[in-house]
Amino acid sequence: MKILALVGSNRKKGNTTRIVQLIETRMQSLAQQHDTPLEFETIFLGDLDIHPCRGCRLCFDRGENACPLKDDIVSLRAKMDAVDGLILASPVYVDDVSGLVKTWMDRLAFVCHRPAFSGKCAYPIATVGGSSPNHTLRTMNAALLTWGFHLVGQAGFKMGALASPDEMERYEPEATKVAEALFRAVSQRHASRPALVSLIAFKIQQLAWQREPPDSYDYAYWDGRGWLANERTFYTGHRAHPIKVALARLLGAVIFRFVV
Repeated sequence: MKILALVGSNRKKGNTTRIVQLIETRMQSLAQQHDTPLEFETIFLGDLDIHPCRGCRLCFDRGENACPLKDDIVSLRAKMDAVDGLILASPVYVDDVSGLVKTWMDRLAFVCHRPAFSGKCAYPIATVGGSSPNHTLRTMNAALLTWGFHLVGQAGFKMGALASPDEMERYEPEATKVAEALFRAVSQRHASRPALVSLIAFKIQQLAWQREPPDSYDYAYWDGRGWLANERTFYTGHRAHPIKVALARLLGAVIFRFVV
């Protein structure tokens, strides 16, 4: 089992980092209990060289390799490709994700068109001083879901400016829930049982790309994976209930027809 935690804070001893450390400790314990090899890596986005997106659209139109920005996003993308589960952790800045996380998201915007992370699990986490983390979590959820991730859950931690070591104990139960849920989801391949919203998102995108010019990069990506076939109901093989699949296809078609 390979887990990657991306920390969108420059404070390596701050609240966000501490929560990720609690989760890692619990996941390592679970791995020992279940005799499961676990590789857990934490990457601080602030340590990487990731330039802001220029909005040139080359990644959309000609593929991500055409991006003129040569930095660490390629190696980070390779790490994301290689793991089973992703923890995305961000502090709340001005009621949203940190600038580090937003820059990372913007540079991977092309994955919204070409969901490369289907079959992988993700768990977004937000830490906040005293307000609500919900808007920040929605931002992360929107990106991860569109990129093909199976969302195991989400967690928000209200922690003040900087929790003391003693205060950190109160967050251990919630961190344990995150660790147990992600460990279980990866172990039991929960990504093979996509949620209704994931099935709907697939149908909407399928209809959109079916109408693209056959020589477009996105059309070729989808067609090459067999995702444009009308009988295809999701990016990967799955075990979703047939009724849920039928409902998702209907709702996706309606949303595409009247909303998109």
